Amino acid sequence: MSNIVKPPCDAGVIKAKRCSTSCSRITERWVLVATILGSSMAMIDGTVVNVALPVLQEALNANATQVQWVVESYALFLAALILVGGSLGDRFGRRLIYACGIALFAVASGWCALSPDINQLIVARAFQGVGGALLVPGSLAIISASFSDYERGKAIGIWSGFTAITSAFGPVLGGWLVENLSWRWIFFINVPLAIVILSILFRYVPESRDSEFTRLDYWGAMLITLGLGATVFGLIESSILGLFHPLVISSILIGLLFLGAFVFVEANIYGPMMPLSLFKSRTFSGANLLTLLLYSALGGVLYFVPFNLIQVQGYSPTAAGAVFLPFILIMFFLSRWSGDLVNRYDAKLPLMVGPVIAALGFILFALPGVGGSYWITFFPAIVILGLGMSLSVAPLTTTVMNSVRKRQVGIASGINNAVSRTAGLLAIAVFNIFVFNAFNYSLDRRLAKLNLSPQIQQALAKEKINLAAAKVPENVNDGLKNTIEQAIALAYIDSFRLIMFIAAGLALASALVAFLMINKQQKPL
Repeated sequence: MSNIVKPPCDAGVIKAKRCSTSCSRITERWVLVATILGSSMAMIDGTVVNVALPVLQEALNANATQVQWVVESYALFLAALILVGGSLGDRFGRRLIYACGIALFAVASGWCALSPDINQLIVARAFQGVGGALLVPGSLAIISASFSDYERGKAIGIWSGFTAITSAFGPVLGGWLVENLSWRWIFFINVPLAIVILSILFRYVPESRDSEFTRLDYWGAMLITLGLGATVFGLIESSILGLFHPLVISSILIGLLFLGAFVFVEANIYGPMMPLSLFKSRTFSGANLLTLLLYSALGGVLYFVPFNLIQVQGYSPTAAGAVFLPFILIMFFLSRWSGDLVNRYDAKLPLMVGPVIAALGFILFALPGVGGSYWITFFPAIVILGLGMSLSVAPLTTTVMNSVRKRQVGIASGINNAVSRTAGLLAIAVFNIFVFNAFNYSLDRRLAKLNLSPQIQQALAKEKINLAAAKVPENVNDGLKNTIEQAIALAYIDSFRLIMFIAAGLALASALVAFLMINKQQKPL
């Protein structure tokens, strides 16, 4: 569910390029079908995997850190390579690279479905991320290249509407598949869908490329991937090894060195994937910092919610998948209204108010304990969070596009899109540190009151890595077993509440960034 909200500036990427092919009405329709199906495939995968994680953890006998890598390995390559994926399409042909992305995504999905253990699944998800990095920008670029300026707005509306429907029902479908068939079917479903997309793509969609394209930033792509990968590895492994373990410290330091090298390269080469000159705009820098903070809060929270719902609250996978349906519907129906707010009040005011409302939603998530009706526990939090994000996304897109020159809108939108994905990648790793430490502290405090035998204590100590999925030893009587299970559930609630408050703080910080850095301004010429 970490990708339940489309990244900002998707529409900006589409609007940024001019039509390079003359398409008939019939061709335009098939272009929309191919791009909608491709985007939907990536969207479904991004939303349903989190619903399946609690079930997958038990089926593959994986600990919480390994399950985390199922999401992070995909997100890492998607976030690091998405700008390169767009450049490859401009250079070698948008249809060709889009097709390569679809094919790689489908093959990796089949590998995911057939994985016999958690380690193979993690590697397969990494290849899925590479396919997604080719697929996601390709769908936007093909729309850009296939529609005239006059028709593009309508095409964006149709594409956005159908992908919103996918976002809404993808988690429900995924939950149903997990509950009634197997978690493997959430990956198998991509294979026939990919075959349909490829057949449409090569039969009806024309090829296009950028005649003014110059070079690919291979060094930038390599450095950002290594930098993010090493940093995330260190953060995730710190949950097991400790934050001050030599491997953790060295991994984070190496990651920071690679990220520093990335900044140096981008500042000194011709045709960088991320032109640092764009950040001379105070508003552009502020918009991306706001994106990093707000989407870190959202991405980190949405990762942990299914574990709470399924492992602690006792929701079925289908019910857990449907929990965020109101959130998505609010985002869909209020998107046009929030876009109109920019015309009435400028983007600064919504970008201050929206994150504050979102912060209130995160705080409401911290209130429920164990049990209770959905309508009085999680539903109010989801509605308030939906209102806050609805107020923020459209103004954020407008701010990014209006903060740079017209010829830079495409790359500016792509950068902001990548920042939102990187935010979720880093947030899950960082939030996990707080979750593990808070869970362990709370569980130790609760178990200390039970006067457990040393054997039971040792068995439970080994289970802490599984968080809410920790199992009680079999030789414990039923009464004590129920007490320990209750302690585990309450310990997870304590850690869940902590990250909700952290998320609220990040959202408030993003509102402060809007106040301090985003200016009312006219679009540069």
